[in-house]
Amino acid sequence: QAQLQESGGGLVEPGGSVRLSCTHSGRSLDKNAMGWFRQAPGKGRNFVAAISMDAWRTHYARGVRGRFIIPRDKSKNSVDLQMNNLESEDTALYCCAAATGPVPPEGVYDRGYEYQDWGQGTQVNVSA
Repeated sequence: QAQLQESGGGLVEPGGSVRLSCTHSGRSLDKNAMGWFRQAPGKGRNFVAAISMDAWRTHYARGVRGRFIIPRDKSKNSVDLQMNNLESEDTALYCCAAATGPVPPEGVYDRGYEYQDWGQGTQVNVSA
């Protein structure tokens, strides 16, 4: 069954970088606002970053602002999460999500309930 699919996770040293990618094999993401969330072991799911349908607006959680970037490439039907200067606290399962809307072109969302479509996640472990 076609669904959102994340890739790019793995083991990274503190201070390192990793790029996650999210795509959908069964439909276009062009009309969706997109977001990334993460869930650390034993904790709840938390917002990380979001990008609007028109890609003009982005929104970041306070703890990742300045370190993470959420670019989207409509030619690849993908939304990435570039993670820089990683810390051990960034260790988590990272999931992408699509707000299938309809959504306004400039809308960005940081609440899980605002998203209707979710991927299974990719694990990022930050450790020396």
